[in-house]
Amino acid sequence: MRGVQGNVPGSLIYPGPFGDITAGGDKDYPVDYSHLNIQGYALGAEGLPAGVAASPDTAIFPAVNTETEYGWDGKMKMKVPVFTGALGSTEIARKKWEHFAIGAAISGITMVCGENVCGIDPKLERDGNGKATLVPDMDRRIDVYRRYHRGYGELLVQMNVEDTRLGVAEYVLNKHGMDTIELKWGQGAKCIGGEIKVNSLERALELQKRGYVVTPDPSSPINQVAFKEGALKEFERHSRPGFVDEDAFYAEVQRLRNLGFKRITLKTGAYGLRELAMAIKWGSRAGIDLLTIDGASGGTGMSPWRMMEEWGMPSLYLHAAAYEFARKLADKGERVPDIAFAGGFSSEDGIFKALALGAPFTRAVCMGRALMIPGMVGKNIQQWLNDGKLLNTVGQYGSTVEEIFFCYEDVKELVGADEMKNIPLGALGVYSYVDKLKVGLQQLMAGARCFGVPAITRRELMSLTEECARVTGIPYLMDAYREEAMAILES
Repeated sequence: MRGVQGNVPGSLIYPGPFGDITAGGDKDYPVDYSHLNIQGYALGAEGLPAGVAASPDTAIFPAVNTETEYGWDGKMKMKVPVFTGALGSTEIARKKWEHFAIGAAISGITMVCGENVCGIDPKLERDGNGKATLVPDMDRRIDVYRRYHRGYGELLVQMNVEDTRLGVAEYVLNKHGMDTIELKWGQGAKCIGGEIKVNSLERALELQKRGYVVTPDPSSPINQVAFKEGALKEFERHSRPGFVDEDAFYAEVQRLRNLGFKRITLKTGAYGLRELAMAIKWGSRAGIDLLTIDGASGGTGMSPWRMMEEWGMPSLYLHAAAYEFARKLADKGERVPDIAFAGGFSSEDGIFKALALGAPFTRAVCMGRALMIPGMVGKNIQQWLNDGKLLNTVGQYGSTVEEIFFCYEDVKELVGADEMKNIPLGALGVYSYVDKLKVGLQQLMAGARCFGVPAITRRELMSLTEECARVTGIPYLMDAYREEAMAILES
């Protein structure tokens, strides 16, 4: 068997079936978000609307406002402090885009259209300089989200090395008037560029000619013979890892602003403390509108198994350091970009803990698999209904779309009765999951007497272990609020 760049069966490296499932790392780290608990209080209420006095009638969980916003100057509001991770050139994102995009749009949250969408489009057209002039798949993705956009959240496009060379920023700005573009330094699932599988020699050669790294080398006569004989069954297309330079970063941000983008965001991965400091400090100097910090172990199913399990700084450690670094800059009078945390979040308690751990700098949580799965389940339900083979686990909730999806009438009110026939059930799945996150977050926030996202502070958390307290700076639960308790006892 040859090395990694040779004909290594994908099942030995990646989750499978590749492109059809979603999977992430599941390593048990010494300290993680489960080692934090949320404080609850029996008095007080922060974040109620101006003029509203706190009382048992006003400080109720349905009154909690879960809206958030991000941006240096021009703010973008979201209904709930979550947004989707980068759904880019993978088959899952392409085949299920309508389910994910419509779900995000009607939920009022931002969606990131990830890297390489333009570069792998079979119908891509380029000019003599190699710049994109027609990208039907990107056009489709933007149009789908915008059709159902209701004023909250936005679709933003992400760029890596190949996207920049292809002129993706110029394309989406000139053709679609996009407001926001995202620069990518990395992600929490891996420290190499993104990858997809290709089962056609012609397709592999095409992507290689477009400038991608393709392994095994499809131009090799030996590999071509091996593919035709069936010994080599697929190729892998890889993106290049970027090389970060401070001056070049500032120049690129300014170039994008000069093109006309209103907001520029940055996504970085589970690198060490040096790169984290670079992202926060340089993002501050450049006036980045949102910095998403993705910890290990995340992943949506297209990353090497062992890299998802063994590479990078775990989310809690990375996010605790991000707060420390942001606080250091703020204490010196420097403005810190709005921050989002990512890396394995899936529920409302994780959202609350992330917002509190990074307060007052953290504005939202980025989710990958957690928001993809309900879209995939909804798509499956649609197929089962069409085939008349509804599973018992779903059938217990009803036999019609209206019965199965409690949010059906809410969505119909949003889009109109005539438009409901065009709403895929995966979108209803995403909408219902975001609503579940919202209600669960409202309950946790009300228990902590925080009636708006800006009211959440680090004091709403306690560490369950002294090791967690050392890592995060969040007091050990037997020390949290001890001074206040002693003052009461001694009064």
